[in-house]
Amino acid sequence: LRAASSVVATSEWAARRLIGHHGLAPHRVHAVPPGVDPAPPAIGTDGVSRLVCVANVTPRKGQGVLAQALETVADLRWTCECVGGIRRETKYVERLREHRLGARFTLTGPRTGAALAATYHTADLLVLPSRAETYGMVVTEALARGVPVLTTDVDALPDTLGVAPDGSVPGMLVPGDDVEALGAALRRWLTEPELRTRLRAA
Repeated sequence: LRAASSVVATSEWAARRLIGHHGLAPHRVHAVPPGVDPAPPAIGTDGVSRLVCVANVTPRKGQGVLAQALETVADLRWTCECVGGIRRETKYVERLREHRLGARFTLTGPRTGAALAATYHTADLLVLPSRAETYGMVVTEALARGVPVLTTDVDALPDTLGVAPDGSVPGMLVPGDDVEALGAALRRWLTEPELRTRLRAA
């Protein structure tokens, strides 16, 4: 890195991290967030209950926290699909499948292309409970389709979620690795129509 004349980072957070951690001169580090292809607005399902998490199934991505949080809203109507690779952390995947959520909580394995696009198209809410994230591409992919996002306030994710010109935010942020906070945010999403309307309009 120190030999490079310029370094490109995927987010302002990642740029600051490179400058601070590696001692790079700020003028050599440039934040260039990834773009996303245009996509039609998602139709969702009932506008509420279909939750999706798009990420490789690993402790870093926080699906275990999500499963525990979903147990706290088991009295409400929802389904959750975790879409992403399941072969890297087999013991972690096995533990996730032991949660008493039944068919409401599924690990689909990876999806790409049309299958992934269809996942977003019928999603009501993207949930990304990451413990660390240098950008969070799936947040951008969801927002491009008008799908609200519930994610954590770690690393680059607040910047990726962004703020609309009118100051509104198209999602919710909770602390990382916090089952109680994530569960409370899910309950709000599932029970407050005004919140859902506001997030979809942001």
